[in-house]
Amino acid sequence: MPAREELKFEEALQKLEGIVRALEGEGLTLEESLDRYQEGIKLVRLCRQRLQEVEGKLQALLIQEGDVVEKEINLAGGENYGA
Repeated sequence: MPAREELKFEEALQKLEGIVRALEGEGLTLEESLDRYQEGIKLVRLCRQRLQEVEGKLQALLIQEGDVVEKEINLAGGENYGA
């Protein structure tokens, strides 16, 4: 398994979805649930960081002839992940 910092966005999101499914189920102990929750928080932060990096790259691409072209960028279903 790659280190958390090396995970691609899609891999981190897939792991996060698995954690959510496990937490919604009934088979985990309290300690296991806490461990999964903490891992989920780390993955959410990683996904948010990756989205902010992409948003920054998109904004850089929108610079035309020295002027910044202001456009609203909707990532991942229109939610504002950069906030």
